[in-house]
Amino acid sequence: MSPALENVLAKAGLRVDATEFLTLVEDAARKLSPPNPDPSHYFSPDQRAALADVGLDLTPRVESEPDSRARTVAAHAVLADSALTVADAARTLGVDPSRIRHKLSESRLTGWKDQGGWRLPVWQFTGSGVLPGLEVVLSAVPADQPALVVAAFMSTPQPDLVINGKPATPRQWLLAGGDPEIVAGLAATLGTPA
Repeated sequence: MSPALENVLAKAGLRVDATEFLTLVEDAARKLSPPNPDPSHYFSPDQRAALADVGLDLTPRVESEPDSRARTVAAHAVLADSALTVADAARTLGVDPSRIRHKLSESRLTGWKDQGGWRLPVWQFTGSGVLPGLEVVLSAVPADQPALVVAAFMSTPQPDLVINGKPATPRQWLLAGGDPEIVAGLAATLGTPA
Protein backbone atom coordinates (compact mmCIF):
# COMPACT_ATOMS: atom_id res chain seq x y z
CA MET A 1 0.00 0.00 0.00
CA SER A 2 1.08 3.58 -0.53
CA PRO A 3 3.37 4.96 2.20
CA ALA A 4 2.03 8.43 1.33
CA LEU A 5 -1.54 7.40 2.19
CA GLU A 6 -0.41 5.72 5.39
CA ASN A 7 1.50 8.89 6.32
CA VAL A 8 -1.58 11.08 5.72
CA LEU A 9 -3.77 8.76 7.79
CA ALA A 10 -1.26 8.80 10.65
CA LYS A 11 -0.94 12.62 10.55
CA ALA A 12 -4.73 12.91 10.66
CA GLY A 13 -4.80 10.65 13.71
CA LEU A 14 -6.91 7.99 12.02
CA ARG A 15 -6.52 4.56 13.57
CA VAL A 16 -6.83 2.59 10.34
CA ASP A 17 -4.47 1.01 7.86
CA ALA A 18 -4.50 2.18 4.25
CA THR A 19 -6.29 -0.91 2.90
CA GLU A 20 -9.07 -0.62 5.47
CA PHE A 21 -9.42 3.11 4.77
CA LEU A 22 -9.73 2.51 1.04
CA THR A 23 -12.46 -0.06 1.77
CA LEU A 24 -14.30 2.61 3.79
CA VAL A 25 -13.96 5.05 0.89
CA GLU A 26 -15.27 2.49 -1.59
CA ASP A 27 -18.24 1.71 0.68
CA ALA A 28 -19.04 5.42 1.15
CA ALA A 29 -18.85 6.05 -2.61
CA ARG A 30 -21.18 3.15 -3.33
CA LYS A 31 -23.73 4.41 -0.79
CA LEU A 32 -23.77 8.02 -1.99
CA SER A 33 -24.91 7.73 -5.59
CA PRO A 34 -24.24 6.10 -8.92
CA PRO A 35 -20.89 7.05 -10.51
CA ASN A 36 -22.38 9.08 -13.35
CA PRO A 37 -25.85 10.18 -12.30
CA ASP A 38 -28.08 11.79 -14.90
CA PRO A 39 -29.75 14.65 -12.99
CA SER A 40 -32.56 14.94 -15.52
CA HIS A 41 -33.63 11.38 -14.65
CA TYR A 42 -34.99 12.59 -11.29
CA PHE A 43 -37.47 15.09 -12.81
CA SER A 44 -40.58 14.94 -14.97
CA PRO A 45 -40.42 16.53 -18.45
CA ASP A 46 -42.33 19.59 -17.15
CA GLN A 47 -39.96 19.95 -14.20
CA ARG A 48 -36.92 19.60 -16.48
CA ALA A 49 -38.28 22.33 -18.76
CA ALA A 50 -38.96 24.67 -15.82
CA LEU A 51 -35.49 24.09 -14.37
CA ALA A 52 -33.85 24.62 -17.77
CA ASP A 53 -35.83 27.87 -18.18
CA VAL A 54 -34.19 29.30 -15.05
CA GLY A 55 -30.74 28.25 -16.24
CA LEU A 56 -30.15 25.00 -14.37
CA ASP A 57 -27.89 22.62 -16.27
CA LEU A 58 -29.21 19.06 -15.99
CA THR A 59 -26.67 17.40 -18.25
CA PRO A 60 -24.73 14.47 -16.80
CA ARG A 61 -21.15 15.05 -15.63
CA VAL A 62 -18.58 14.34 -18.32
CA GLU A 63 -15.42 12.37 -17.64
CA SER A 64 -13.16 15.47 -17.78
CA GLU A 65 -15.08 17.24 -14.96
CA PRO A 66 -13.99 16.74 -11.36
CA ASP A 67 -16.31 14.50 -9.37
CA SER A 68 -18.09 16.65 -6.81
CA ARG A 69 -18.71 13.59 -4.63
CA ALA A 70 -15.03 13.08 -3.74
CA ARG A 71 -14.97 15.45 -0.76
CA THR A 72 -18.18 13.95 0.65
CA VAL A 73 -16.89 10.39 0.20
CA ALA A 74 -13.66 11.25 2.03
CA ALA A 75 -15.56 13.00 4.85
CA HIS A 76 -17.90 10.02 5.21
CA ALA A 77 -14.96 7.59 5.35
CA VAL A 78 -13.25 9.65 8.06
CA LEU A 79 -16.51 9.93 10.03
CA ALA A 80 -17.01 6.15 9.84
CA ASP A 81 -13.40 5.40 10.79
CA SER A 82 -13.38 7.71 13.80
CA ALA A 83 -16.81 6.60 15.09
CA LEU A 84 -17.08 4.54 18.24
CA THR A 85 -18.78 1.19 18.62
CA VAL A 86 -21.30 0.72 21.43
CA ALA A 87 -18.57 -1.06 23.44
CA ASP A 88 -16.11 1.81 22.82
CA ALA A 89 -18.69 4.40 23.90
CA ALA A 90 -19.55 2.35 27.00
CA ARG A 91 -15.86 2.27 27.98
CA THR A 92 -15.55 6.01 27.36
CA LEU A 93 -18.52 6.74 29.62
CA GLY A 94 -17.82 3.98 32.12
CA VAL A 95 -21.23 2.39 31.68
CA ASP A 96 -22.68 -0.91 30.47
CA PRO A 97 -23.23 -1.17 26.68
CA SER A 98 -26.98 -1.52 27.32
CA ARG A 99 -26.97 2.09 28.64
CA ILE A 100 -25.49 3.29 25.35
CA ARG A 101 -28.16 1.47 23.33
CA HIS A 102 -30.81 2.96 25.63
CA LYS A 103 -29.42 6.49 25.09
CA LEU A 104 -29.44 5.88 21.32
CA SER A 105 -33.07 4.76 21.41
CA GLU A 106 -34.01 7.92 23.34
CA SER A 107 -31.95 10.18 20.99
CA ARG A 108 -29.71 11.18 23.91
CA LEU A 109 -26.77 10.01 21.77
CA THR A 110 -26.65 9.87 18.00
CA GLY A 111 -25.35 7.23 15.66
CA TRP A 112 -26.16 4.98 12.76
CA LYS A 113 -26.40 1.23 12.27
CA ASP A 114 -23.70 -0.32 10.14
CA GLN A 115 -22.91 -3.93 9.24
CA GLY A 116 -21.08 -4.35 12.54
CA GLY A 117 -23.76 -2.67 14.68
CA TRP A 118 -24.14 0.88 15.96
CA ARG A 119 -21.50 3.53 15.16
CA LEU A 120 -21.42 6.70 17.27
CA PRO A 121 -19.69 9.85 15.93
CA VAL A 122 -16.83 10.83 18.21
CA TRP A 123 -17.67 14.58 18.17
CA GLN A 124 -20.39 14.00 20.79
CA PHE A 125 -17.92 12.75 23.41
CA THR A 126 -15.36 14.53 25.56
CA GLY A 127 -12.37 12.92 27.22
CA SER A 128 -14.50 11.99 30.21
CA GLY A 129 -18.14 12.01 29.13
CA VAL A 130 -20.76 13.36 26.80
CA LEU A 131 -20.61 16.84 25.29
CA PRO A 132 -22.42 19.27 27.63
CA GLY A 133 -25.88 20.19 26.33
CA LEU A 134 -25.87 17.35 23.79
CA GLU A 135 -29.40 16.18 24.59
CA VAL A 136 -30.79 19.70 24.02
CA VAL A 137 -29.04 19.95 20.65
CA LEU A 138 -29.97 16.44 19.48
CA SER A 139 -33.63 17.03 20.32
CA ALA A 140 -33.62 19.94 17.84
CA VAL A 141 -31.87 18.19 14.93
CA PRO A 142 -34.43 17.28 12.24
CA ALA A 143 -34.84 13.51 12.04
CA ASP A 144 -34.06 13.43 8.31
CA GLN A 145 -30.53 14.79 8.69
CA PRO A 146 -27.77 12.25 8.10
CA ALA A 147 -24.87 11.80 10.50
CA LEU A 148 -22.44 13.46 8.08
CA VAL A 149 -24.53 16.66 7.98
CA VAL A 150 -24.79 16.80 11.77
CA ALA A 151 -21.05 16.14 12.15
CA ALA A 152 -20.23 18.89 9.66
CA PHE A 153 -22.52 21.32 11.51
CA MET A 154 -20.97 20.50 14.89
CA SER A 155 -17.44 21.07 13.54
CA THR A 156 -18.02 24.19 11.43
CA PRO A 157 -17.59 27.67 12.95
CA GLN A 158 -20.93 29.48 13.18
CA PRO A 159 -21.15 33.30 13.07
CA ASP A 160 -23.78 33.24 15.86
CA LEU A 161 -21.42 31.41 18.26
CA VAL A 162 -18.58 33.76 19.20
CA ILE A 163 -15.80 32.95 21.67
CA ASN A 164 -13.05 35.53 22.25
CA GLY A 165 -14.22 37.52 19.23
CA LYS A 166 -14.03 34.57 16.80
CA PRO A 167 -16.78 32.32 15.41
CA ALA A 168 -16.73 28.96 17.20
CA THR A 169 -17.98 25.53 16.25
CA PRO A 170 -21.05 24.27 18.11
CA ARG A 171 -18.80 21.68 19.79
CA GLN A 172 -16.37 24.38 20.98
CA TRP A 173 -19.29 26.52 22.16
CA LEU A 174 -20.74 23.71 24.26
CA LEU A 175 -17.34 22.71 25.66
CA ALA A 176 -16.83 26.35 26.74
CA GLY A 177 -20.12 26.29 28.66
CA GLY A 178 -22.19 28.15 26.06
CA ASP A 179 -25.99 27.98 26.07
CA PRO A 180 -27.07 24.76 24.30
CA GLU A 181 -30.41 26.37 23.36
CA ILE A 182 -28.55 28.68 20.95
CA VAL A 183 -26.92 25.67 19.25
CA ALA A 184 -30.28 23.87 19.25
CA GLY A 185 -31.86 26.84 17.45
CA LEU A 186 -29.20 26.63 14.75
CA ALA A 187 -29.43 22.83 14.55
CA ALA A 188 -33.19 23.02 14.04
CA THR A 189 -32.59 24.73 10.70
CA LEU A 190 -30.43 21.96 9.25
CA GLY A 191 -31.77 20.92 5.87
CA THR A 192 -33.82 24.08 5.33
CA PRO A 193 -33.05 26.60 2.60
CA ALA A 194 -30.79 29.42 3.73
